[in-house]
Amino acid sequence: MKKLLYGLYTIIIIGILICIVNSDIFNDENKESIAAGEKIYNKQCLICHGETGKGEGKNAGTAINNQNYLNSVSNKDIFNSVKYGREGTGMPSYEKRMSNEDLNNVVAFIRNWQSEEIEFDVPQTIAGDVVNGEKLYNVYCINCHGEAGAGKLKMGTALSNPQYLKYTADKQIWIATAYGREGTRMAPSLKGLDGVRQLTEDEITDIVSYIRTIKQPEKIQNNYLEP
Repeated sequence: MKKLLYGLYTIIIIGILICIVNSDIFNDENKESIAAGEKIYNKQCLICHGETGKGEGKNAGTAINNQNYLNSVSNKDIFNSVKYGREGTGMPSYEKRMSNEDLNNVVAFIRNWQSEEIEFDVPQTIAGDVVNGEKLYNVYCINCHGEAGAGKLKMGTALSNPQYLKYTADKQIWIATAYGREGTRMAPSLKGLDGVRQLTEDEITDIVSYIRTIKQPEKIQNNYLEP
C-alpha cells in the first residue's frame, strides 16, 4: 500500500512539474528579460552592432545576429564577450558598467535572434600542424584578419586578442573558419561548401592550431569589434 501511494505521489509531482514547465511562468520571465535586454542593447550596443545586430551600426561592429554564430556559442560565451570586452579594440569591457542581471538580459535578447538549430560536423580533436597553419593563414586569412591576427577595420576581427583566445574554444574557431558567418564577409572555407576557399578539415585544423599560438601585436587597430 505504501509503495502504491508513493508511486501515486511521484506521478502527481511529475505531473505538476510538467504543468509548470509548460505554463507561461518561465515564458513570461524570459519575455521580461528579453525586453529589458533590448533596452540595454539599444542604449549600449546598437551604435556598433546595429539595430538588427547585423553589424550595420554607425560605428564598426561585427554581426552577432547570424545563425552560425548563435549556434556555435553558449549564453556564457556571449556573457563573457560583453562582460570582458576585447582589449585594444573598440569593444569595451562592460564589467563595471552592467550588473550581472543586465548582462544576462542582454544575452537573452541576443539569444532571441536564434531561429534555428544547426549541428556542425567538427573533428573531435583539434590539434594540427602550426607551421602549415601559419602558411595557410597567410594565404587565405591575412587579407581580412591582418598579420598575426591583428585584425582590420570593417574587414576582420582580431584573432590574436587575449580575451578572444581566452574565451573562445578551439571548436568555435574551427566552426567559424569552416562554416563562416552567413550574411557577412566571412564565407565558409570547408571543402564542399559554397565558399571560394576549399580547405580540408585537416587544413582548417592547422589554421586553428596556428591561431591558438599567436600573440597580440603591440600596435593594433582600435576601431573594430569582436564577436
